[in-house]
Amino acid sequence: MMTSIISRELIKPASPTPFHLRDYNLSPLDQLAPEMNVPVVFFYPDIGNCTLEKTMVLKKSLSQSLTQYYPCAGRLHSPKSASVNCNDKGVLFVEAKNEAQMDTFHDSENIDTLYQLFPDDLVYSNCSSLVGVQLNHFACGGIGLAVSMSHLIGDGHTLGSFVSHWASVARYGSLDHKEVLPFNPHFIHTQLTNSMRPEYKVINQKCVNPVTKKFLFPNSKLSDLRNKVISSVKNPTRVEVLSSLLYKTAMAAATQKSGSLKPSYLYFPVDIRNKFIQKFSQTSMGNFVSVMIISTMNTSETSLDMLVSEIRKKRLLLERFQSVQQAAENRIEILLSKLGDAESAKTSYWCLSLCGFPSNHVDFGWGKPMDTTSALKEANMSGFLLTDAPYGAGIEALVILEKEIMAIFENDKEMLSFCQIN
Repeated sequence: MMTSIISRELIKPASPTPFHLRDYNLSPLDQLAPEMNVPVVFFYPDIGNCTLEKTMVLKKSLSQSLTQYYPCAGRLHSPKSASVNCNDKGVLFVEAKNEAQMDTFHDSENIDTLYQLFPDDLVYSNCSSLVGVQLNHFACGGIGLAVSMSHLIGDGHTLGSFVSHWASVARYGSLDHKEVLPFNPHFIHTQLTNSMRPEYKVINQKCVNPVTKKFLFPNSKLSDLRNKVISSVKNPTRVEVLSSLLYKTAMAAATQKSGSLKPSYLYFPVDIRNKFIQKFSQTSMGNFVSVMIISTMNTSETSLDMLVSEIRKKRLLLERFQSVQQAAENRIEILLSKLGDAESAKTSYWCLSLCGFPSNHVDFGWGKPMDTTSALKEANMSGFLLTDAPYGAGIEALVILEKEIMAIFENDKEMLSFCQIN
C-alpha cells in the first residue's frame, strides 16, 4: 500500500501564547501517564468536497484552536521534564495520498496496518511534537484523519475534547461562534514539585505471537447480557458486562490451553473526572485516569455475575477524591499492591473503553465519521478495546490475544451468542 507525502508543516497557534502561560506543569496524574501516545483515526466517506478546501479548513481551524489548547503546540523542556514549554513551536500536520481503498484500513484487524496513517511514527512517543496530524486521502475519495497526542498532556477524553473543539471551529468558521464556546478547555494549574518526572513501574506483560480480531455486540444482545446479571448487580452498564464477558472468555480459553486456571488479572483504566468532591469539567485537559485491577485466583471467581460485581466494587472505591495529588497517590497504591502478583501471573489483560467519548461524533463540516479507530501501542499485550459501533449499533470489541488462545476464544459458544455474526 503506497503512501506518498503531499506536504508537511508545523501549524502554530493563530496568536502567540501569553508570556504568563508559557510554562505548563504536568499534574501528579500526568506524571503517572505511560510514555506513549493516544492515537486515533477518524474515517470519513467521500462526499465530493474539494480536497484543497478540506485541507485549508483543517489547517486554519487547527491554528485557531491551538490558541486555547496551547500546550499542544509546545514542547517538553527535556525528554524527562515534568513541564511543557508552551513556545508555539506548533503541531505537525502532514498531508498524504494513499493508493489503497479506505476499507483496507477501516476494516483491518491488523493494528500495524493503521500505523502508516500517522506521521513520523507518532503512534509511539519518540517524536518531539506533542501532537501530530496526518490527513490521508484514499483512492476511493474517502479520508482518514489520524491524530496522535502524547499521553503526558492528556488522556482519551482530552484528545476527544481537543478534536471536538477543532472540528467545531472548522464547522462554524470562528472561535467566537456561540456553538464553539462550550468546548473551552479547563486547565488544572499545579505547582511543579519535581523538575523531572519520577520513574514508575507499570504492569507490562507481553503477548507472544498476538492476533487481533473484531467482534460486534449489538444493543439487543448487550441488553440480554445485562439481564443475565441484573439480579446480582443493580443497573449494570454495558461496559461492565461486556468487559466481564471478554475477560471470562479469555481466561477460559487460556485455561483450556494450559489445562488449569492460572492467576489472572484485568487492568482497567477509568476516567475519574466525576470522581472528585469538586467535579472536574469533561473538557478538563490532562490525565484524569485511575485504574481498577481485577484479580482472579480460582475457578469460583470466574462467573459472569461475580466478575461484574467485582468491577462494580472496584469502581465504587474510586470516589470522592479531594485533590489530584490524592488521586495520584491512590493510583500508585493500587498499582503497588498488585504489581508483583500481576507480573508473575500467567495471564494478564488490559481493557480500555472509549464508549461515549466525544471523538465518536467529530464533524468538521462534512458529517460525522463513519468510524473511529484507535491504533493502540499496547497491541503487543493481551487485552480488549471497546468502542461505540458505527451508527450507535452497539459496541465493537477489538480483542488481542495469543494466536493459540484466540483460536479457542473466537469459538466460545457463550461469547458468540452475544455477537453479531457476519
